Amino acid sequence: MRLLFLGIVLIFPVLDLWVTARFARWTGVPLWFWLVSSAVAGLWLLRNERLEFRARTVAAMHGEYSLLRGLVDSGRKVLAGILFMLPGVMSDLFGLVLLLLPINQHGTFGPQPAPAGRGYRPSETLDGEWRRE
Repeated sequence: MRLLFLGIVLIFPVLDLWVTARFARWTGVPLWFWLVSSAVAGLWLLRNERLEFRARTVAAMHGEYSLLRGLVDSGRKVLAGILFMLPGVMSDLFGLVLLLLPINQHGTFGPQPAPAGRGYRPSETLDGEWRRE
């Protein structure tokens, strides 16, 4: 079973590169253009996801965003970026499908309001009535 997985992992990039060469010949676009453009797209996606992940983590620490939702979305984008960086059209299509899947799209897993005791900042004022007993 391990050899089967190893064979799949080793054969996929070679098959993907062969399909890309055939696709480049069919479209008339040079092979290097397909390889460079997908690598640039993958690097751009990973760079932007790094910055967005930081912002989502800070928002989750303040209670404005769900942490699990951010991790799933970030993992999906990182995997798509890695698939874009692999040489080939098939891996690019897998990455596009992964990005287009409607996972985490503001459904029932939306941000929940913070509990009553959390979210207080000392700079805020609290309005209310009190009396000494």
